Amino acid sequence: MKAMLFEAFGQTPEVLTVPDPTPSRDGVVIEVKATGLCRSDWHGWMGHDTDIRLPHVPGHEFAGVVAAVGADVRRFRVGERVTVPFIAACGHCKECHAGHQQVCEAQFQPGFTHWGSFADFVAIDRADHNLVRLPEAMDFPTAASLGCRFATSFRAVADQGRVKGGEWVAVHGAGGVGLSAIMIAAALGARVVAIDVAEPKLALARALGATASVNSREVASVVEAVREITGGGAHVSIDALGHPETCFNSIANLRRRGRHVQVGLMLADHAKPEIPMAQVIAHELEIYGSHGMQAWRYDAMLAMIEAGSLQPQRLLGETISLESAVTALTEMGRKAPDGITIIDPRL
Repeated sequence: MKAMLFEAFGQTPEVLTVPDPTPSRDGVVIEVKATGLCRSDWHGWMGHDTDIRLPHVPGHEFAGVVAAVGADVRRFRVGERVTVPFIAACGHCKECHAGHQQVCEAQFQPGFTHWGSFADFVAIDRADHNLVRLPEAMDFPTAASLGCRFATSFRAVADQGRVKGGEWVAVHGAGGVGLSAIMIAAALGARVVAIDVAEPKLALARALGATASVNSREVASVVEAVREITGGGAHVSIDALGHPETCFNSIANLRRRGRHVQVGLMLADHAKPEIPMAQVIAHELEIYGSHGMQAWRYDAMLAMIEAGSLQPQRLLGETISLESAVTALTEMGRKAPDGITIIDPRL
């Protein structure tokens, strides 16, 4: 099969021919029809993720068709249209039994702990626990966009943030994660404040449901700007970027007993941000992490998509070939793409 592979962190990947994967007894092989290009892939390529063993094929947001099935798989057959959460679970540990597969004690992550989806095919173990069937009307690019950013945002907003209608939600960063969170919070009836440095992204945030926006380059204090708009602070605030400044602002702009959800990864030099802990204590703030979403929880998200209240296809950017994705990946540290870039290995 054709795959994008790198043999050293930070070294330009190559598109090469490598052996086709075969399914494990409890696994499947999926023919990749579309796969998203995510900043997490860039972090992995840079060596910020210690789970990667070289040489490596990245890619963790994907959708496709089951091409081969292991002998012990019971719930899925060849030809079914599927996607997979970027955190794949074992199905047997205490967390899995409690329904918390996103923090599985024996999890694996395609594109990080295992070879990923920047290829014609990808192998997924423990298929009965991890595959998600796609609605027939959903195209593969839209389905691929769900695997990391949109699903993670859904859990961050609906489950970790517990957003309710009428609440104020501040979203720091209007990239793929942030725009997803804005759309989801607005669909749940919240009033959303979008914060970013780029006016085009803020305009898109407003089009997707944000009530107000703040250009952080044009205000003296993001925290005070959010407090003024919301009449005292956000009920829920989400750092969708993953930077010490946005993390601090997201916590500091909360009203009393507000809830902060950290979605943007805090890696390398950003791993230990400053937190206004005195405010956390005095105002009884809640701080949550959010990292992926369980396969069984996709049903609620897919139902809202099928009903039209969520439209993740509006977040899609350009579709590119695997060869073009080499440059797109290596340049992500310098410039984030507009919208969610989709790679089609068939191009």
